[in-house]
Amino acid sequence: MTAHPRRLLALAVAALTATAGTLVATTGPAAAFVPKTPPLTTPWTGQVSTTNPLPEYPRPQLTRTDWQSLNGIWQFAGASNINTPPTGQTLGEEILVPYPIESALSGIMRRQDYSYYKRTFTVPAGWSGKNVQLNFGAVDWQSKVWVNGTLLGTHEGGYDKFSYDITSALRSGSNEIIVGVWDPTNGQDIPVGKQRLSRGGIWYTPYSGIWQTVWLEPTNPARITRLDTTPNVSAGGLDLVVQAANASGQQATAQVLSGGTVVGSATGTVGSSFRIPVPNAHLWTPDDPFLYDLRVTLASGDAVGGYFGMRSLGKAMLGGVLRPTLNGKFVFQLGTLDQGYWPDGISTAPTDAALRFDLEQQKALGFNMVRKHIKVENDRWFYWADRLGLMVWQDMPALASGREPSAVGRTRFEKELKEMIDEHKGITSIVQWVPFNEGWGEYDAGRIADLVKSWDATRMVNHNSGSNCCDSDPDPGNGDVIDDHQYVGPGITRPPTATRFAVNGEYGGLGLRTPGHEWPTTGKFAYEWLPDSTALTNRYIQITGRMVDLINGNGLSGSVYTEPTDVEEELNGFFTYDRQIRKMDFARVREVNLRVLGAASGGTLSVNRLASLKVTTPGYTNRYLRHAAGVARTDVISTSSSTTDRQDATFWVRPGLSNAACYSFESRNFPGQYLRHRNSQVYREANTGGSFAGDATFCARPGLSGGGTSLESANFPGRYLRHRAEQVWVEASTGGSFNDDATWAVGAPLWRSGADLTVGQNRSFRVTTPGYDTRYLRHRDSLARTDVITTSSPATDRQDATFTVRTGLADNSCYTFESVNYPGRFLRHANYRLQTATNDGSATFQQDATFCGQPGLNGGAGNISLESINYPGYYWRHYAEAVYIATNGGGNTWDGAGSYNADATWNNAAPLG
Repeated sequence: MTAHPRRLLALAVAALTATAGTLVATTGPAAAFVPKTPPLTTPWTGQVSTTNPLPEYPRPQLTRTDWQSLNGIWQFAGASNINTPPTGQTLGEEILVPYPIESALSGIMRRQDYSYYKRTFTVPAGWSGKNVQLNFGAVDWQSKVWVNGTLLGTHEGGYDKFSYDITSALRSGSNEIIVGVWDPTNGQDIPVGKQRLSRGGIWYTPYSGIWQTVWLEPTNPARITRLDTTPNVSAGGLDLVVQAANASGQQATAQVLSGGTVVGSATGTVGSSFRIPVPNAHLWTPDDPFLYDLRVTLASGDAVGGYFGMRSLGKAMLGGVLRPTLNGKFVFQLGTLDQGYWPDGISTAPTDAALRFDLEQQKALGFNMVRKHIKVENDRWFYWADRLGLMVWQDMPALASGREPSAVGRTRFEKELKEMIDEHKGITSIVQWVPFNEGWGEYDAGRIADLVKSWDATRMVNHNSGSNCCDSDPDPGNGDVIDDHQYVGPGITRPPTATRFAVNGEYGGLGLRTPGHEWPTTGKFAYEWLPDSTALTNRYIQITGRMVDLINGNGLSGSVYTEPTDVEEELNGFFTYDRQIRKMDFARVREVNLRVLGAASGGTLSVNRLASLKVTTPGYTNRYLRHAAGVARTDVISTSSSTTDRQDATFWVRPGLSNAACYSFESRNFPGQYLRHRNSQVYREANTGGSFAGDATFCARPGLSGGGTSLESANFPGRYLRHRAEQVWVEASTGGSFNDDATWAVGAPLWRSGADLTVGQNRSFRVTTPGYDTRYLRHRDSLARTDVITTSSPATDRQDATFTVRTGLADNSCYTFESVNYPGRFLRHANYRLQTATNDGSATFQQDATFCGQPGLNGGAGNISLESINYPGYYWRHYAEAVYIATNGGGNTWDGAGSYNADATWNNAAPLG
């Protein structure tokens, strides 16, 4: 998330300052476990068991029948180091594992740099003759583990799982485990994600110690340690590498099952890839997240279960635009920025039902993807993403921002990055790796992106989400993704290329206060505040609806909204942080989300918007559909082409004349004339009655070539708008290049203004709002405002209200307005306020000073609305005498919906001065 000014805040409920005192040990029993009250309680807080918390088997990808959870109450003590384990001592406190030390659910709820955990266990009698593995889901950050006083090892890394074979350290009866933990958080160069010792704003409460399940399991000496599954759809099978310990050269037999029935089996060597056939594979998609079961057995007897989905990932030029593909098709990746924080468990969901809830709700809202933001979740989170059908962009937890990482920090980062990728190769839902975010801790980004690709060539690599902003180094140009962040947005600043598709990796951040359901600190943050749930919903629908034009006009292939729930001071969620309150109308959110996905499939277009239809046939993608002398054809047209050519190739997309669920295309420069077919050829004509309405109506379908949009004749089903020998026809498939020829990229208009002004003329702009229509837009002390001005007003006032229409500085199909009495000064927006300023030659100024003329939002002859070219949907609007660029129902005071259309409509009047 984009950085912003931050305050250093303290929790009202617990001091989170670092403590590194002497080990607290006693000779008597530890103080009995007492749960703490979290600042906010979730629906699952009271469901947490103190005897068997998180009882679910923690590793769905590598299951064994026998296991024993060690979650529950352990002894605990703060310490000054982790080099002297308190063997044989009783520690002074109790902690509930696996909730991090700082969480209320842990019972500690304070910060500790160094600490010890301790508990005893007994090995079940039925495990006799087996090796015993001690497994940790995750411990943040460095841990040392002793069993019965024997040091088993030291592990570094806060997000990866690790295990020890403790067989040789066991004794009959009761056994003692001690875990020492050191967590410097951002005091050292280690991957920390959003954790900060000085938390607040976009930085959150740190989490330390054991924060995922701890468990024991019996195994054979030769045991399977990991299943690396790679679905190979084109080859009709699953490519499998069985990773194992003490099993070099052994054979492994794998069976693929569907509904309990074996559908394929194969045998291969441990450590080497082999393929299990999966005939007539049922493919995994977000709409149909079908999973196969997997059973793998070593020749020496160890057996494990698992699962996988059959799906392929890639990228391809579809509809003339590079797109990410799932099973060979473009699926727009519509997601949220999922931080994975909880008010009661911080990094650890209170229950598995809570963990599942967050993903279920995102899926129910119409999202098909989730970006797991600079955190790595436990294996069950990925299991639910796989099973529910949510694609995942997996971020690497970032090094601390604002400083160059040390050589030691870089080594740690790359080690943990490889662990993350290796441990999650078998996760079906992961479609993209994201090594860096907004440049936080970024270094050698090009090399790192290539390194990730060398570790996993099957998934897309996004070298730095938000590489257009913040701490980012220059874009190295490699990887598979161009990822811009834009708040409030959405938007992208860079188009896709021949090798990288374009996404908006963060947008939104719309905020709403919800008293009684907020983290008890000051300094609340959002990127834009809305006053109530209705306004928040309206604003979400407004900004997300713009995605339709970005998909079609700018080649956008994915988006990430900030965010599913509020997190501490950030109040940007669909839910409050405690998951108790829905902050938006979820049915309306789902509706617009599905509309965006429909647009990406090619089946939905934006109506009453200008668009151009670009050819997608390879070798002809510089051609556009246009009319010439009343006949439709295709020609090579660009932004440097003549005004006539560009306007001929620009159309208003209207609701279909014969079927409002379909579309008609009205000529931009011949109002009232439409594209229609007659004797199979396409013309631009006025309504002639008879079959005209049907002839001029086309139904949008997913592009026949796999991307873009195909336009099926409303009155001749099965016939499509296609180009052939420069002419345009409505025809049924003729084979050959037909699918490409009948697929169009319905995108940004070649001529962006829908209403005309005469370049070089002086004009004045009169308010049209009833009761205020004697006022004119004028500049005073450089700021734009409205005043009552007449022909008898002082010359200065009349000149201040007169502007020369110039060709748009950023786009010559739009306009820039020069002050007549201050030549060289132009109207531009800055912080939303319209004002005059001298052109500094920058791209920002040129965009801020360019406005596209559109038909008056409130109608009326001679009226016009002026839309910002770099803030689409924002128009000149007068409010309390000042003039802003404003959007209807936005979060700023001047965005109010009341009288918006009238306030944003101006009469194109004769010059006053």
